[in-house]
Amino acid sequence: MNPVDIISEYYKHGSRGYEILVTHGEDVAKKALDAAKNVSNLNPDLDFIRNAAMLHDIGIFLTNTPKLGCTGKHPYICHGYLGRQLLEKKGLHKLALVCERHVGVGITTEDIRQYNLPLPERNMEPVSIEEQIICYADKFFSKNSNSASEEKSVEDIKLILEQYGHDKAAKFQSWIDMFETVHG
Repeated sequence: MNPVDIISEYYKHGSRGYEILVTHGEDVAKKALDAAKNVSNLNPDLDFIRNAAMLHDIGIFLTNTPKLGCTGKHPYICHGYLGRQLLEKKGLHKLALVCERHVGVGITTEDIRQYNLPLPERNMEPVSIEEQIICYADKFFSKNSNSASEEKSVEDIKLILEQYGHDKAAKFQSWIDMFETVHG
């Protein structure tokens, strides 16, 4: 499977949305594969991680996010579950779950109710080690129109997450502890 072929089904090659999505996916893939090396004892599926990193944001074109070249009708927060729907229609169920579960550090049913989010009311937290790795790696990179992506600092990421609750920053810290420590 070539994830760029799937991206090309929904994004015009060379468009701003395409370039942002592919560049972001490549950045996340590199960070995720580095993290996976540090938990090799857990046997993460590296091919799956590479593909998931490239496809985790495939649903952004369905959102109304002009700065990313996306003119859909949904709020940006919906891109995860919309990406899940796209990939499920293609029979890519495990990859589809990564789309839905990578937003923030995962979104709980309680979060959806508490903040009245325009999302299906279900748990959208990463479960598998691969899902957690993608979610972790994604936090380091913003999608923007610059082709040169700057990696965010851990401190900056935690400050952003802290706005959504101490538990969100704590979950990210647990991933730092896991993925940035070499486990033999």
